[in-house]
Amino acid sequence: MHRTAYLLLADGRFPSGGHAHSSGLEAAVAAGRVTDLAGLESFLHGRLCYAAPVTAAFTAATHLSATRMGRAPSSTESDVKVPFLSLDRELEARTVSPALRLASRRQGKALLRAGRNTWPSELYGHLPKHPDGPHQPLALGVTAAAAGLSTEEAAQIAAYGVLTGPASAAVRLLGLDPYRVQHLLARMAGECDEIAAAAAAVAHKSPQELPAHAAPLADISAELHATWEVRLFAS
Repeated sequence: MHRTAYLLLADGRFPSGGHAHSSGLEAAVAAGRVTDLAGLESFLHGRLCYAAPVTAAFTAATHLSATRMGRAPSSTESDVKVPFLSLDRELEARTVSPALRLASRRQGKALLRAGRNTWPSELYGHLPKHPDGPHQPLALGVTAAAAGLSTEEAAQIAAYGVLTGPASAAVRLLGLDPYRVQHLLARMAGECDEIAAAAAAVAHKSPQELPAHAAPLADISAELHATWEVRLFAS
């Protein structure tokens, strides 16, 4: 286990641009759906139910594919890119909102830049080329592989990130006590661990078989949020 690399990649201070996104919390606060700590807890539980399983599973699957590529340097360029292309297409299909697709790719692009500079590797070059960047779970999976982490660790970082982004944003948007917010995250750690373990367990499956949970209200809110002229967060 590369313990320091694991901590670096999971750290909110890692320069991947995540601080610019609230993962839908800003829109939920504006709509009056989240007004206090209890509301934040409900919001985060929702994120664990629909976003975390998908994000963690695609991160884990990408990591596993990247690890296999690293062990088989003789693979042709076309063979190498097939798993990533399929993962990208399947994740794109699961992300209904154009605004959320763009947010995911922009975060992936920022993470890719940080990863390349922190843990240089040829693996990054196999990600599908897109003008807005790769989806964030794909970028995270490859970065975790380049850092020498395990599939389970990659999935755990992904699930953890689903919670910490909006939790951090809540302190700014609602002025919540940061100690109480951290206590809330600590209480949700068990659920987060379970989701990460489940994601790692299905990483070997075909992209079509990976989780496909959805949240229509989150998609609608993301589209409305994208039309705001003034906002604190990009998503």
